[in-house]
Amino acid sequence: MIEPDKVKVEAEKLEEENYKFRRFLKGRADSDKLDAQFLELHNELFDSYDCSKCANCCKECGTTLAGDEVARIAAFLGLPLDRFVAEYLAEVDEDGEMPYVFKEKPCPFLDDEGHCRIEGCQPEVCVGFPYTDQPDRMSSLLSIIDHAGICPVVFEILERLKKMYGFRGQRR
Repeated sequence: MIEPDKVKVEAEKLEEENYKFRRFLKGRADSDKLDAQFLELHNELFDSYDCSKCANCCKECGTTLAGDEVARIAAFLGLPLDRFVAEYLAEVDEDGEMPYVFKEKPCPFLDDEGHCRIEGCQPEVCVGFPYTDQPDRMSSLLSIIDHAGICPVVFEILERLKKMYGFRGQRR
């Protein structure tokens, strides 16, 4: 598997090919079969991958939080809600379902060993990332291509899918 510090550069090199692969899949792949393939590869690869050795998602992704998540994390940390919001969050959408985002990257709760200091009450977007085990992957191929530049497992899933589908791309 590709090293976490190399994934962004290598994904950029393959970006055009990945977009072509997306078009290829849209025209040829069965959506249910593709979901099953994603799920199988997700389970196989994450089963043996230590995300704490990478933590690129925690370093590079903006994390949105729903109101109930904000209260839950504040309570977990033993902080008053208003202090937690003032210290760690920026408001992005007063009326939306995900009204807050962490003010800074990397995530303020990422420790030096790549572990989450709020393990057990992370926001849903963190728990679910990179979403390769979710249904309807056909409609999210663009975000999967984006995630291939962040997550070595997503990068590997795309490369394996290309082989499974006999996709040759435009590599030189």
